[in-house]
Amino acid sequence: MVPLIVIAVLPAALLAAQAAPTREQVIDTVMKPYTGPTVRGVDRSTLTGKVMCGYQGWFTAPNDGAGRGWFHWGRGDMRPGSVTVDLWPDVSELDADERVDTAFRHADGRVAQVFSSYNRKTVLRHMRWMRDYGIDGSFVQRFAGETMHALGLRQSTTVLGACREGSNLYGRTYAVMYDLSGLGAGQMERVKDDWRLLFERMRITKDPAYLRHKGKPVVAVWGVGFSDNRKYTLAECRSLVEFLKTDPQVGRCTVMLGVPTYWRSLNRDSLADPALHEVIALADIVSPWMVGRYGTVEDAARIGREVFAPDLEWCRAKGLDYLPVVFPGFSWHNMIPSSKQDQIPRRGGKFLWSQYVVAKKAGATMVYQAMFDEVDEGTAIFKCTNDPPVGESTFVTYEGLPSDHYLWLVGQAAKMVRGAAPANDEMPKR
Repeated sequence: MVPLIVIAVLPAALLAAQAAPTREQVIDTVMKPYTGPTVRGVDRSTLTGKVMCGYQGWFTAPNDGAGRGWFHWGRGDMRPGSVTVDLWPDVSELDADERVDTAFRHADGRVAQVFSSYNRKTVLRHMRWMRDYGIDGSFVQRFAGETMHALGLRQSTTVLGACREGSNLYGRTYAVMYDLSGLGAGQMERVKDDWRLLFERMRITKDPAYLRHKGKPVVAVWGVGFSDNRKYTLAECRSLVEFLKTDPQVGRCTVMLGVPTYWRSLNRDSLADPALHEVIALADIVSPWMVGRYGTVEDAARIGREVFAPDLEWCRAKGLDYLPVVFPGFSWHNMIPSSKQDQIPRRGGKFLWSQYVVAKKAGATMVYQAMFDEVDEGTAIFKCTNDPPVGESTFVTYEGLPSDHYLWLVGQAAKMVRGAAPANDEMPKR
């Protein structure tokens, strides 16, 4: 037996490592079917007419139970000079057991607080906000590399479970989105193994709130065909798509692929390989990534003409659905200091609204909203504050607008997407 005095002086990192679970323990304790109540709300049988938000759910804090410290808030720590987020969340509605103190201070001297995505209560609150503002649901991000080690698997699965519960409780829908970023060569089988676990242990596709489209559960795979020196190949991507669509035990899914902006022309951010078109043609839904690709209302109109409209024509010819990506603005200065802060200004929501109008007029029947909680790249639409901390690190704000402005605006846009409101160029007034 180790003396208590020795335990007391052990480094925190070593204590965390000692307490870390094995993958088998995570699978046994976290991967369970949902048995709670479900509330009727949005139609979970189709993606058509919906606005779905990307939900990262990757923020953790010391002592939250995740064992990962300040994950995704900063560079190993979260203090002035090391933070990696550009927006500061509004935690005024969160209960005391949801708020986490930081080393930051507001202008009036108050300790600045954030949240942890590992806190079930907070994730449920986020799902409730979606209901309150008329947003249909979420693509819950599941980073493939994170599922390969115990702490990452526990965190991502715990967050997925909370999103599942919140979607059931508040009449929303959700689907798993595998992000392949960071995946090494020859590791695609690990993604297949993870889907088997979700299917068999969590019975994820049997859940009442899980999104279906064209009679099958939706699974999204993001990161196919990008020209940024990814280690995995298009052949490996093809094998994953075929597995998700045809495996007799855990397949027969509707597959959405997150692809480069210029996938159709095979240039710029896309691999110049015709095999990409073959992989896309095997899927069911195409969703080109648009974040950071343009930055003004005029650019949005151009993208509508040059990208959305011809993309839709290509997809219709192949019998595929098209899920355009829209985003409110962009800023990642604290993560990449060489980048200008507020690189793509939000303009009070006019930039985001213009993208919805362009997508609708081009013929889109569904939209992917990037992102619900992405404060790292400044694309979040959830409640953020106009009173961020002061000091060495600086932050962008919602330009004095209410902290729920973008939740409200996306809810208004969702009415337009499903045909309940006209596609007016002028942004609605609250």
